[in-house]
Amino acid sequence: MHFRLTTLLDYGFRPFFLLNGIFAIVVVLLWTLLWHGGWPTGPANFALWHAHEMLVGFAMATVAGFLLTAIPNWTGRPRLEGWLLGWLVLAWLCGRIAMATSGFLPAWFVAPVDLAFPLLLFLFVLQEIVSAGNRRNYPIIAITLVLLLLNLLYHLGAAGRVPGADRTAIYLMTHTILLLITVIAGRVIPNFTANWMRNHGVPRVPANNTTIDRLTILATVLVGLAASQSQVGTITGSLAVAAAILHGVRLAAWRGLAARAEPLLLVLHVAYAWLPIGYALMACAAFGFLVPPTAALHALTVGAIGTMILAMITRVPLGHTGRPLHASRLTVVAYVVLTLAVMLRVLGPLAGPAYPHMIDVSAAAWVLAFAIFVFQYWPILTGPRAS
Repeated sequence: MHFRLTTLLDYGFRPFFLLNGIFAIVVVLLWTLLWHGGWPTGPANFALWHAHEMLVGFAMATVAGFLLTAIPNWTGRPRLEGWLLGWLVLAWLCGRIAMATSGFLPAWFVAPVDLAFPLLLFLFVLQEIVSAGNRRNYPIIAITLVLLLLNLLYHLGAAGRVPGADRTAIYLMTHTILLLITVIAGRVIPNFTANWMRNHGVPRVPANNTTIDRLTILATVLVGLAASQSQVGTITGSLAVAAAILHGVRLAAWRGLAARAEPLLLVLHVAYAWLPIGYALMACAAFGFLVPPTAALHALTVGAIGTMILAMITRVPLGHTGRPLHASRLTVVAYVVLTLAVMLRVLGPLAGPAYPHMIDVSAAAWVLAFAIFVFQYWPILTGPRAS
């Protein structure tokens, strides 16, 4: 047990990816209980609690695991490990417990406990990137700071200090994480794809277009700000159209279909594809055509964020534990099941009386996908490097 715990805390991705896989199961099961009225002592506003935990609990745990792994590579500085990493993990765990019991705990207690994790993560990112003079990654500092401040805004709203701020903070946090995905994906997906294609003799490797990248990031910021204020209207709809087109152009240039033989790589392109799909649905909803705003929201959250997270937590541990970058058959099953969960969740509002049943099946598929991940990756994340 001592050896396994020591191994678990020797790299940031190990505890955060493993606990996040477990949390993805638990948080959706708890939300399903709330959905059916089976958790009477749960949070007062279960919809906002669910959104908060999927962002600060689920998404930010993956962000932490990824950044704690990537920043040492970017900066050449020592990685966070051992008891210091353990304290960060403990802060995340305490935040999740505090939020789950927020229905009967005072706001003055819940807020600082939940804020400890994003604060510590921001301080680590700030110290490491600034100390290394790594100016290219200063935007990562800004994004982690924004996530911290938005979480503070959420708690001010939840406590009644700034009425309505909790809902606004949720929308802004969602689009901030989508922005982070846009930035990071623009680095890793074309790079991973090009490396795979070169190794397999595939011509015409993808290359980034700096102008398209900058315009895509700008459009993602603007549509996020607009949608956080109003999900309908000409401004939101027009910006969503621009974002959908730019993300689509960017994705097409990465030539994902050329690497379809490797699911571990293809799933990154599938995850990113939910961005142009989600923004296209957002445009439709903003103009009052075909779909409600919730369809677009879940294409971007369950689709883009959820699938990208599963894609990253199944890829990063393989490379960093000396294993081949190849998805097992069971991992591919998890990808397919999660994609089914996304499609059911997005199409649910159009199903009429069948909507509650589609939500339940979607939740079950989500739980199954991450249960497969935990089963398959537990020995990888808790055990030593492959020989």
